[in-house]
Amino acid sequence: MGLLARDLVKDHRVISVDLRNHGRSFHSDDNSYQAQAFDVLNLLNHLKIENATLVGHSMGGKVAMRLASLAPQIISKMIIMDMAPVSYQVDRHANVFAGILAVENGAPTARSEAMDLMATEIEMDGVRQFLSKSLYKVGNRLAWRFNHRVLKSWYWEITGWETLAPNPVSTLFIKGADSDYITAEYQAQILQQFPNAKAHVIANTGHWLHAEKPEMVLRTIRKFLI
Repeated sequence: MGLLARDLVKDHRVISVDLRNHGRSFHSDDNSYQAQAFDVLNLLNHLKIENATLVGHSMGGKVAMRLASLAPQIISKMIIMDMAPVSYQVDRHANVFAGILAVENGAPTARSEAMDLMATEIEMDGVRQFLSKSLYKVGNRLAWRFNHRVLKSWYWEITGWETLAPNPVSTLFIKGADSDYITAEYQAQILQQFPNAKAHVIANTGHWLHAEKPEMVLRTIRKFLI
C-alpha cells in the first residue's frame, strides 16, 4: 500500500494507517473488525477529518467496510481491493503463518536469510517481499513487527463476516483477475450491503494486485476519485 500512498499523496491528503497488531501500532488480544474500525474512526476524529475516502486491501478492506457502517456520514467513497463482504470458510494462509514461524524460529540476522526461511513454506516471491517489510532488527537478529500469534488465533473471525445493513456509499471493488476472493457468487451479497458498488478487474493479477500491477491499480483508483 505504501507505493500507492506515495503516488496519491502528490495531489491528495493521504493517511496511511498501521492497524492494531500491525506495523508500529499497538498489540492487542482483540483483533475484531469492530475494534479495528473504531481505531480508525478515532483517528479520523482526532485529525478532525469529516470527509474521507477509504482504501483497503484484504483484511483492511473489511475494516473499511465495517467503518463505513459505523460512520457513514464521514465516508464519501470506498475502494476495496480484492475482498468481498462475505465469510470465507477456507484456510488460505496456513503456509504464510508457517513461513512467519520459520523466520521466528530461525532467528535470522540478515534479510536474505529471512527470505530463504520464508521460501521453505511460501512459494510466491511477491508474498515474501510483502511480509519482509514487517521485519525489523532486535539486537543482532530480525523479528516481526506484527503480532502473528494473535492474528492466527483470530483467523476464522478475520475470514468471517457479519452482514451489514445496506450502505449507499459509492464503492469500487477492484478484483485481481486470477484471484477468487471476489467471484460472481458473491455479487448478490456485495450489492445487498453496498447497492452503489461497481467493480473493476485488473488482468493478470492475483490477490496482491497492488504489488503486481501498481500502475494499473493507481490508474483505476484515480479514475474513481475524479
